[in-house]
Amino acid sequence: MRADRDGPLLVEGPVEIIGPDGERVVSRRFLVAVCTCRRSRTYPWCDTSHRRRERPLNDPGPAGGEDPGPSGGETQE
Repeated sequence: MRADRDGPLLVEGPVEIIGPDGERVVSRRFLVAVCTCRRSRTYPWCDTSHRRRERPLNDPGPAGGEDPGPSGGETQE
């Protein structure tokens, strides 16, 4: 298993998850991304919805302040 602060929980598959309502969901993939932000339309599987959230201004970004690249992490219009 691998956890990423701003992303899903990566689990080597196959994976079986039992939700709070007792529903059982299974993925037979070799690597499964389990949603931790609860924004996914395919919950409990990650659909990368976490990427669309905006980071607070005082948040240093991934891994404590890595350079976000030439655009400064902002979208250009």
